[in-house]
Amino acid sequence: MAIFITDECINCGACEPECPNNAIYEGGIEWNIAQGTTIKTNFTLEDGKEVGAEEMQHPVEEDFYFIVPDKCTECKGFHEEPQCAAVCPVDCCVPDENRVESDEVLLARQAKLHA
Repeated sequence: MAIFITDECINCGACEPECPNNAIYEGGIEWNIAQGTTIKTNFTLEDGKEVGAEEMQHPVEEDFYFIVPDKCTECKGFHEEPQCAAVCPVDCCVPDENRVESDEVLLARQAKLHA
């Protein structure tokens, strides 16, 4: 499952530099698929929308840090555990039970993001 940040986030930013996919952003910040990945061309998001690699996307959350699900691999292929959860001082980086994903899916996403 992908990781998400709950509204208990204190906006400390400890998680952001730990993400190997650059999937974590401060609330209200636009993001793109190219940041922190090797994607250079159009990319199809999980909702089926095709976007340019550098095309800025709307923030997932306005008030606190957020994780872009299309870029989250739970650190599979990089680390043994999600690094955001490991460093979060208030334990608000948690598995999203609404987005259950197998290790195979997460590793395939990692390979796609870092071809």
